[in-house]
Amino acid sequence: MAAIDGIAKNADLRRRILFTLAILAVYRIGVHIPTPGVDGSAVMKFFQAQSGGIFGLFNTFTGGALSRFSVFALGIMPYISSSIIFQLMTSVVPYLEALKKEGEQGRKKINQYTRYGTILLAVIQGYGISSWLMNSTSPGGESLVLAPAVGIIPFRLMTVLTLTAGTAFIMWLGEQITERGIGNGASLIIFAGIAADIPSGATSLWTLVQSNELSGFLALGLLVFMVVVIGLIIFLEVGQRRIPIQYSQRGSGRQAMAAQTSHLPLKINFSGVIPPIFASSLLMFPATLTQFVQAPWLVNIRDSLAPTGSVYNILFVGLIIFFCFFYTEIVFNPTEVADNLKKYGGFIPGVRAGKSTSDYIQRVLERINVGGAIYLSALCVLPGILMQSLKVPFYFGGTSLLILVGVALDTTQQIQSHLITQKYEGFMRGVKIRSRRVQY
Repeated sequence: MAAIDGIAKNADLRRRILFTLAILAVYRIGVHIPTPGVDGSAVMKFFQAQSGGIFGLFNTFTGGALSRFSVFALGIMPYISSSIIFQLMTSVVPYLEALKKEGEQGRKKINQYTRYGTILLAVIQGYGISSWLMNSTSPGGESLVLAPAVGIIPFRLMTVLTLTAGTAFIMWLGEQITERGIGNGASLIIFAGIAADIPSGATSLWTLVQSNELSGFLALGLLVFMVVVIGLIIFLEVGQRRIPIQYSQRGSGRQAMAAQTSHLPLKINFSGVIPPIFASSLLMFPATLTQFVQAPWLVNIRDSLAPTGSVYNILFVGLIIFFCFFYTEIVFNPTEVADNLKKYGGFIPGVRAGKSTSDYIQRVLERINVGGAIYLSALCVLPGILMQSLKVPFYFGGTSLLILVGVALDTTQQIQSHLITQKYEGFMRGVKIRSRRVQY
């Protein structure tokens, strides 16, 4: 209630929140604008039949835009992919690593390269999708393209331009939210797309209860279980392992300063949603290839990797564990952290500076990654267990739930930070006014 009252009294924060909601509304309207020359109903039937493949995963992140094949069919994913690529490259490419250390100017250049990469990925994906549209049909044998007589090249060119322009517009919307709204724009756009499916899931559950296909007691137990799972995710997402840091005493004589104590926070889920996204993409890649290449061996691989099968779950867990350690190794350098601590007079109590500090941080990080990998694996396997064992009519858990909770937590923290900043500035203005009155 205090936060709501603070928002009501804070005109700037209220304006930022309303601006964010308006931008998200524009995005949701664009999801329903169809791409020219495509039979929307035929594409919808196709995606209903292929909801278990990588198309279903991408459709979740686009908020249903891909199944409708709207102008936002590619969604924000090219921008997310480009951001991840450049984030990884800053650790292995010396030029990008130097830009990262330049501060604000270097960050702006990396962001510009990320935008160029987004357009390039959108063009490549748009061309691939246009080729797939020309060569595919719905389960009923209907063509996915309304007017193939227009010509292959004009249709492909129009589709690539439309989808690339849609992705560029979404990228611009996300940047506007980041700069003038509240929260991270790209994350909020994905959040809006995933959250749009919540009402349909609730409706499906209510329909099953009314038709006696699902008992009311079981539905109530399922809701309680969902609340517990969400609470556990929140607890683990904000959980940290804090390594104590102490800084050497500075100065001499009477000017000597007491030693300062701080900490190095390491999140339990250090790698975030990256491992599940990479693992899902790799496992669902054979299902995607079979839409273009009808090779018997590829069909056998696709059938053995059914999302509800044990082979799929074993490989899924293995890939999540691998990417947890791989991503952490790429983006976090314990040696660099230890060198910075030594440079500024910081040390871990009981651990020697230099290599011993680096080894200690590495050991702590590896132990954290074990717990984080187990947590991500259990969360990502949960939807398949619920749908197969309890016949739950909607997808609960996995990457989608992780993104929803993570973005909600991040946005809430930014709102609270904004409120605290405003209160501090108001307090300082009051102190200055009172000091001027005392001087007079």
